[in-house]
Amino acid sequence: MSGASPFEPAPVTLEGGHVRLEPLGLAHATALAEEGHDSALWRFGTLPPLRTEADARTYIIAAGEEMASGRQIVFAIVLRASDRAIGSTRYGDIRRRDRALEIGWTWIAPEHQRTAVSTECKYLLLRHAFESLGAVRVQFKTDARNERSRRALERIGAAPEGILRRHMILPDGHIRDSAYYSITDLDWPVVKGRLERLTAR
Repeated sequence: MSGASPFEPAPVTLEGGHVRLEPLGLAHATALAEEGHDSALWRFGTLPPLRTEADARTYIIAAGEEMASGRQIVFAIVLRASDRAIGSTRYGDIRRRDRALEIGWTWIAPEHQRTAVSTECKYLLLRHAFESLGAVRVQFKTDARNERSRRALERIGAAPEGILRRHMILPDGHIRDSAYYSITDLDWPVVKGRLERLTAR
């Protein structure tokens, strides 16, 4: 990889058939407050629900600070049919020297779960990471109790890598074990085909 271009993830807009991933900004606050108030969305995460527009603005400002520092790239998930934000996702744990990053911090409004939205989000993020940025590794982590998320990762071909025990303390005080998964550049051609078939359905 000595002649490869620098690995520098940056804010970008990614267009799909169902969704558009665009840099998160304060213009998304009202929609995210309306879509993100269900506490079940945040059960396994490290952040509290977005119960008000003020909560959403705080969430967006904190995400902006992460982007300004280069630690994360944060996207709004916008449903193309309505041009409305219905959730958020990110690139994080960006390791430029190793050409690696994590996809996560994802939440999607309940009515759009178990639809093509989640699959297409993963496809857009993975395709950009491997084909535009030149990543060699993309990782995911999820609460070990979150069977739905774990099965979804396995369904697209992410490889399980093990459990980090007592890894995080959640807002409700639960000490979480985190399950790690990965997709590498060597895996990507097979995973890409699988995601394209799933999205086409």
